[in-house]
Amino acid sequence: MIYRLAAENDIDEICGLVKAAVHKMQENNNFQWDDFYPARENFLDDIGKQQLYVGVLENHIAIVYAVNKKSEEDYQNGSWEYTGGDFRVIHRLCVNPAFQHRGIAAETLDYIEEELRRSNVKAVRLDVYSLNSAAQSLYFGRGYKKVGFVEWEKGIYYLLEKLL
Repeated sequence: MIYRLAAENDIDEICGLVKAAVHKMQENNNFQWDDFYPARENFLDDIGKQQLYVGVLENHIAIVYAVNKKSEEDYQNGSWEYTGGDFRVIHRLCVNPAFQHRGIAAETLDYIEEELRRSNVKAVRLDVYSLNSAAQSLYFGRGYKKVGFVEWEKGIYYLLEKLL
């Protein structure tokens, strides 16, 4: 897998893989994402801020994700273990359905965490939809801990953290 910053010329492929992923999620009764979120504009904004990344495999984008310091205001509801310094938040991690069930999400989390360690980041945070059992299994299996929850329009989201 080759990881790199996403570029504007990736946007059509990113939106296509996300649309396919949303369809697959909805087939499995997971309605956290839809035609409105995440939107093309979210990804273009991430690209403009140089915080959107892709993992390329077999000449296709296999995974897309954003990493930054931005957290929703409701993240204040978390009982974060690490409060002393630099942390990052993972957003919109999405595996291309054509590459699912190949360990790509786990491999990517390892990559993200290693890159953050090299930059002296001490913790990773994210939220996961309470009805997305596959994502929960991934994160809990990789050592992320539930530190709270928030209730947004689509339902309850767990706040997770991993100390690096």
